[in-house]
Amino acid sequence: MNRQMVLVGFLQAQNCTNLPSSWRHPDSRDDSMSADYYQEIARILEAGKFHMAFFDDRLAMPDRYGNDHAHTVEYGIRCVKMDPLIVLTTMGMVTERLGLGATCSTTYYEPFDVARRFATLDLMSGGRAGWNVVTSLNDGEALNMGRDSHPEHDSRYDRADEFMEVVLGHWDTWEDGALIMDKQSGRFADPTKVKRLDHKGPAFKSRGPFTVPRSSQGHPVIIQAGASGRGQRFAGRWGEVIFTAARNLASAKEGYAAVRNEAAKAGRDPDQMFLCNLTTPVCAASKAEAEDKMALINKLPLEIDALSLLAEALNYDFASKNLDEPLTTEDLKSMQGILGIRDGVLKNSGKSNPSARDFVTFSGRGQVHDAMVGGPKEIADKLEEMFVERGCDGFVIAATYVPGSYADFVEHVVPELQRRGLFQKDYRGKTLRENLGLKRPAAGAWKVQPRDAAE
Repeated sequence: MNRQMVLVGFLQAQNCTNLPSSWRHPDSRDDSMSADYYQEIARILEAGKFHMAFFDDRLAMPDRYGNDHAHTVEYGIRCVKMDPLIVLTTMGMVTERLGLGATCSTTYYEPFDVARRFATLDLMSGGRAGWNVVTSLNDGEALNMGRDSHPEHDSRYDRADEFMEVVLGHWDTWEDGALIMDKQSGRFADPTKVKRLDHKGPAFKSRGPFTVPRSSQGHPVIIQAGASGRGQRFAGRWGEVIFTAARNLASAKEGYAAVRNEAAKAGRDPDQMFLCNLTTPVCAASKAEAEDKMALINKLPLEIDALSLLAEALNYDFASKNLDEPLTTEDLKSMQGILGIRDGVLKNSGKSNPSARDFVTFSGRGQVHDAMVGGPKEIADKLEEMFVERGCDGFVIAATYVPGSYADFVEHVVPELQRRGLFQKDYRGKTLRENLGLKRPAAGAWKVQPRDAAE
């Protein structure tokens, strides 16, 4: 079968999408704290044959700008953050094939807890769960979770590596065929096929035995979005669906090759992973109609949206400087969180000491400057180019208003992609792995031997 795109719907369990101004759109539903809101999105995505609905998440509202939450609440800048796993459960109840992915932090949770939550969702959804592994971003999250400050960037990934070993180790402890459920003999399961983990490492101790049997897809799909060098190594070692955020084809191809190379160096098959680039389409039946939609969307963002999200993502208070004052080298080095944002601003601005205004201009945070605007042909042409030229294996579709953005894409763009043979007309199977084309993992399959260099 010809190579086809993976499509993921990018969601937030909050008052807005990843675009904080989306709640201000006149056509956005204003009941984002209801189950029906998310269930409508789920039905739209499944009708469009999307592989997965995915929830980003943070453990704090954005409050690093000025070290105050007042602006966040006043302007609705992602100030509501519900538990995405529970929201996903409501979406799973009204769908049968749509994958269900959510974010959970390796910095502020325990491995057994995360392993149990996602393994349970996997069973309850018939093998459709995916876990987006993050190390969290900022001090606000640390303070909410009982810590004084957020750990240093690379040390978080060192901890995350061990976290993954514990989670996957627990998921491996129930063998296929362990369940007997023979009422006459009274035997429920074979104890020789259920083991204890007994993990003791630098960061974690976890005994077991694990309490959730393996699902029909083996275990949840591992999602990752590391953008820094250390993040790419982590993604290459563990990720099966990798989220990227390249702003053009050249940088997309560079990142695509880098992550696949890291996977090969880790001893993995790079073809058993899918890199999906974040994309914000503004589409309609015609290019002119889409441009009218974009004109309205462009009126929604506020400067405070971008400054707040930048402070959150980089764990740096941009209110500590005048808007046009160059940041010092020490300021830049002190940033944590999504360092790919900082590095992208340095590269795209051409400045070694950009200002806060440069970060607003060149980061794209809180804005829609990189939106794909057009009718079915224009949007499909751009997606096809990046896909065929190996800038990615698919796309994470972000919404500018809800649920209309998803409905527009499904109505106008999906049929054109299907007509070109670039996207599936139906699901391949019942589990997320089947629909992605990922092999069902055998117990211990993740314990591959690293190679010194990619082949």
